[in-house]
Amino acid sequence: MSSIGTGVRNILFKNELPASTYSPDGRVFQVEYAHKAVDNSGTCIGIRAKDGVVLAVEKLVHSKLLVPGSNKRIMHADKHVGVATAGLVADGRYLVNRARDEAKSYRDTYKTAIPGNTIAERVAQYVQAFTLYSWLRPFGVSALIATYDKTGPGLYGIEPSGGYYGSAIGKGKQVAKTELEKLKSSELTVEEAVKHAARIIYAVHDEVKDKDFELELSWICERSGGVHQFVPKDLADEAERLAKASLQEEMEED
Repeated sequence: MSSIGTGVRNILFKNELPASTYSPDGRVFQVEYAHKAVDNSGTCIGIRAKDGVVLAVEKLVHSKLLVPGSNKRIMHADKHVGVATAGLVADGRYLVNRARDEAKSYRDTYKTAIPGNTIAERVAQYVQAFTLYSWLRPFGVSALIATYDKTGPGLYGIEPSGGYYGSAIGKGKQVAKTELEKLKSSELTVEEAVKHAARIIYAVHDEVKDKDFELELSWICERSGGVHQFVPKDLADEAERLAKASLQEEMEED
């Protein structure tokens, strides 16, 4: 009985610790739980090509009653800024709204569009603040930010950790990162990156364990005039067809 009681107390101890308090072994449980919310979400990847950035999301469909195209995981923060999220949908929308506020505030103050590294840093600082106070809970979401400014295309995580040529978040991030590392992203065009992104999303999707999903694809590049847009339907359909064909070939070889 005493061992059961101790186990219950340990569980309650973990749940009661605020995000501003370390456990005796130096862990912050609330932040770990937030990461778990992200890991339970569909995979999201970003590829920085030589002429732009491509974002791709595996949006799991949890109900057949869900209207196709709703609850988007890729959103616009500004004309030149796109954000893809993995984790809690509501937290993702809130974070994108914050990014929009930052972009508008910068434009109102400096009369120019916000640089990619600046909006990534500001959003990251806002997210980090939610891990510092006991009356707040950490965001259950991670984000990839695609930008196109005077310095060219940029891909960032929500933390100011520098630019990426490729990154992944969500439950299939390890497999996706392995696939991304095989690509020579700096030599790809955005059209080629779109096809690779679709292939990787289909490769990491587990048809046995996961529900059906919708593939979302967006880009920000020279072809789009430096404006974040969803990939044209004809190119997206072609990329999805090639991804399915590639997956079928791999299954036949196995």
